[in-house]
Amino acid sequence: MKKLLNKKIVFPFLALIIFFSTTAFKNDFFEIAKQIEIFTTLFKEINMNYVDETNPGDLMDTAIKSMLEDLDPYTQFYNEQDVEASRINNAGDYTGIGAKVLTLKDKLVIVEPYKNYAADKAGLKAGDEIIKVDNIMVADFKDDAANLLQGAAGTEVMVTYKRQNKTNTIKIIRESLEIKAVPHYSMVDEKTGYVVLRKFNKKASAETLSAIRALKNQGATQLILDLRGNPGGLLSEAINVTNLFVPKDQLVVTTKSKVKKYNKTYYTQREAIDTEIPLVVLIDGSSASASEIVSGALQDMDRAVVVGARSFGKGLVQRPKPLTYGTQMKITISRYYTPSGRCIQALDYWNRDENGKATRTKKENYNAFKTRNGRNVFDGGGVQPDVEVNLSKQTPITKAILNENLVFNYATKYYYNNTLNDLKTFKLSESDFKNFKNYLKTSGFNFETKTERAFNTAIEVAKEEELNTKINSEYIKLIGALQTYKTNAIDENKAQLKLLLTNEIIKRYFYSEGLYTYFTANNTEIKNALSILNNPSQYASILK
Repeated sequence: MKKLLNKKIVFPFLALIIFFSTTAFKNDFFEIAKQIEIFTTLFKEINMNYVDETNPGDLMDTAIKSMLEDLDPYTQFYNEQDVEASRINNAGDYTGIGAKVLTLKDKLVIVEPYKNYAADKAGLKAGDEIIKVDNIMVADFKDDAANLLQGAAGTEVMVTYKRQNKTNTIKIIRESLEIKAVPHYSMVDEKTGYVVLRKFNKKASAETLSAIRALKNQGATQLILDLRGNPGGLLSEAINVTNLFVPKDQLVVTTKSKVKKYNKTYYTQREAIDTEIPLVVLIDGSSASASEIVSGALQDMDRAVVVGARSFGKGLVQRPKPLTYGTQMKITISRYYTPSGRCIQALDYWNRDENGKATRTKKENYNAFKTRNGRNVFDGGGVQPDVEVNLSKQTPITKAILNENLVFNYATKYYYNNTLNDLKTFKLSESDFKNFKNYLKTSGFNFETKTERAFNTAIEVAKEEELNTKINSEYIKLIGALQTYKTNAIDENKAQLKLLLTNEIIKRYFYSEGLYTYFTANNTEIKNALSILNNPSQYASILK
């Protein structure tokens, strides 16, 4: 009995010694223990003595998320539902109503019903606003209400939604859905294959490989790989996709961390499908993480011409860490570096501005690196395309319009007032664009530029210093100039706004599948890619 008692005491004691002697805790042991004790006693006192009833779970959830906000947006806490959603996202399997959904404060908005799946068959359309799921009001549901739509295949769910100011209720039978990493591939012309890779889940490299083989069988002797809008995913799959085009044992990415075991180099493991086929990779401001590993590695190796707009700039690597009671956290453990040695992280979350916002690395602080052929490439702000397409780069006003979902909302309005039969010849008319501008006015859209915010702050400081009367006339002139800019900005960005509107409208009638078909005949970036691929001397000169 005494020996057993000694074991019970010694083993936990040894475990604590090991726990607190790890690298992360060695130097900060006392401070960590102190802060945990302070928090524990504070948490206990609030729950015992606060004047109103408190919810310990909600308080802790808020405390955890507030703490993580001071780090970076990728270090996150996952409750049990979040863990399952993450598994689905990485695996590519989903059971629910079969629709992409946007969660807002008091409603769920159908962004896109997937063609021929449950929501589509039940008649839901993009723009429909779900206000009730079974007997639960979305506005009253504290967690992510989109989880209410998920459930076992074959089960029923009653959905109440608003459309064109009318409320409807329908029954939907949930079903399994395979979320494809490669939703589309086709021949653009007699020798050019086009592959859309939308996410890096567990099936990304296998689906990309199958698509390329199919296109080569159809006669493809050159390829376009579309990574636009691809937010990333699994690091292993980014390496595998790169491996499709480069030989075995090639360095793809390096990760560096303060924890030595996370310092790793990743090389290609297999033979490539084709190391010579001319390749163009398309990227934009929404291409992030794994997309940047692929495009950055292929650029560094001079294996592909990168076309489009500068990528998002996410050079941070996360790893899931299991916690208790089925919860989990995803924690940033390292930075990744492309083969040339550059880290393309754009935002600095550890040196924030006076408002607490992450600062962007300034262009003058970028560092130059060399590709295999000796071309200059730079760190600090995403992957810079070899050939930049101006229409791919969002301006402040187009970002503001997109952030307020005004392109999406106008497309909904357009859908219910117009008929569209011919996909390939569709073109947004001048009167349509005029209607869109009127829609912006009636919606109350009025974006504030950074310059305008800075001027407003400056005049407030001037008032405090009693200088406003002296600079007031100049201030009025500057604000007037800004208002003129804002008035003209929509027309100055007309070409890009028309493209955004066209893409959203086409999806309403022909789903994403139709949009990809439209792209092959009309998309500006694809036309640029074709021009480069069909001119071998230009392709070679870019890479040299």
